[in-house]
Amino acid sequence: MTFIQNFTAVGNSLGLTAIVALIPILYFFWALAIKRMKGHIAGLTTLILAIIIAVIAYKVPVGTAVMSATQGAVYGILPIGWIIIASVFLYKLTVKSGQFDIIRHSVLSITEDRRLQALLVAFSFGAFLEGAAGFGAPVAISAALLVGLGFNPLYAAGICLIANTAPVAFGAIGAPVIAMEGPTGIPALEISKMIGRQLPFLSIFIPFYLIFIMAGFKKTMEVLPAILVSGVSFAVTQYLSSNFLGPELPDILSALVSLVALAIFLNFWKPKTIFRFSAEQEFAASAASSTAVKGNAGHYTGGQIFKAWSPFILLTATITLWGIPAIKLALSGHYEGANAILKMVNTIGQAVTFMPEVPFVHNQVLSKAGAAPIPAVYKLELLAAAGTAILIAAIITKFIVNMSWKAWVETFGETLNEVKYPLLTIASVVGFAYVINVAGMSTTLGLALAKTGSVLFPFFSPFLGWLGVFVTGSDTSANVLFANLQKVTAESIGMNPILALAANSSGGVTGKMISPQSIAVACAAVGLVGKESELFRFTIKHSILLVVIIGIIVWLQNTFFTFMIP
Repeated sequence: MTFIQNFTAVGNSLGLTAIVALIPILYFFWALAIKRMKGHIAGLTTLILAIIIAVIAYKVPVGTAVMSATQGAVYGILPIGWIIIASVFLYKLTVKSGQFDIIRHSVLSITEDRRLQALLVAFSFGAFLEGAAGFGAPVAISAALLVGLGFNPLYAAGICLIANTAPVAFGAIGAPVIAMEGPTGIPALEISKMIGRQLPFLSIFIPFYLIFIMAGFKKTMEVLPAILVSGVSFAVTQYLSSNFLGPELPDILSALVSLVALAIFLNFWKPKTIFRFSAEQEFAASAASSTAVKGNAGHYTGGQIFKAWSPFILLTATITLWGIPAIKLALSGHYEGANAILKMVNTIGQAVTFMPEVPFVHNQVLSKAGAAPIPAVYKLELLAAAGTAILIAAIITKFIVNMSWKAWVETFGETLNEVKYPLLTIASVVGFAYVINVAGMSTTLGLALAKTGSVLFPFFSPFLGWLGVFVTGSDTSANVLFANLQKVTAESIGMNPILALAANSSGGVTGKMISPQSIAVACAAVGLVGKESELFRFTIKHSILLVVIIGIIVWLQNTFFTFMIP
């Protein structure tokens, strides 16, 4: 039975339909922020509510609504859930083998100050992982590292989610920006340029904001020189690479420049006091005591430190390799080039890639009467998934740290047991996202926001991206979802469509920290399973503040600073 989406399904009114479409989203906010439900309970009940509204209000056939939820659940497990399993597993291997103690000492040899550790790990290293892999890997790995260094788990997760704001738009080798070129016809480079004239302002602000959240204004000003080195180096590189190289490398280059610049700077400059959290000992320290810390870590040789970091070096190498376009095509069985090695990989990729059609959904949904039916398949790319790249790093790590297969397998089993509830959370909330997309609820909300008019729409256009990332958990998905709507609306009100598309992506980055998928990933990584509501309450206020800032930037660029638009 074919289903035609109706974006004014309730009383033939866009306003009334938008209010109904908001119900499952508002319920999810209530369930986590006020009722403080466990993540998997909030996710499952939100999914059920979304299916009921889709069937009753939007007249979606029951089979279509239910099977679209299964499509989302499968995507939640592969690739998203698979990344979490592999990331947490790799981290646990370093802990079990004793290598993480050396990693901790190597970071302490640079600085024992929690503020500066957050800049190095959450901001710079996390941004590098975002540029190379995206999805859940940056938050999972960087949050786990901070907990290993001694951070409070809730703070570690929250700080990494907020730090992840700066790089998300160019994550996974530029995938969010490249994704907008297809549906809109606007070159990815032009969109990249515009995003590169918005996000650097946020990239300078985020390091300061992170430390302010952690330590307050006075303690933040104590490390202002380091904050400026970290943020400005990142922002300048982000602007230059996005405007002159394209969307693929801004994150990787910006993160590397920021990481190296700050590490070098800390060899010549030390804060007057070493900051620790209230649960730890906070003590005044001179530059001499910082040198003493460096001496305490000095009993590890360079080779030992390299060996300890090798699992994460391998992770970086494998996910970067997996992100190269030609290799990505071969891994998924879609390579058509002449390279013999990639042809062989392509053959293996084809053998382990499965695309079964989703019953009652595939080619059964139309966006409007007469439109082409929308395909729907279970996308099971076993080899191409980023989690597989991380697993390969974990297999190699087994030999590097000389761990027995028995211990390796036992650790993997422990990991699966730890992340079972986060996986259920992710499966349910991604299922929820697919249900509201099939029903047309997402488009209803987008159309309602687009009605704000020529004066207000430039301010509200980032909120579309924010909403899209909250719902889908991905800036790439949000850009695909709302890119054409942004373009059409912008052209109708006299706004430059390139600015609107950039606004969607820039606004989307601020929704990542409250996305149910991101919350579940972070909680799984730091051992806060069942406490997703606490993390959501921690991040929601920061998310709203940052999307308002992006809205103001876009409004100013549309109204007064039009020279900034390519």
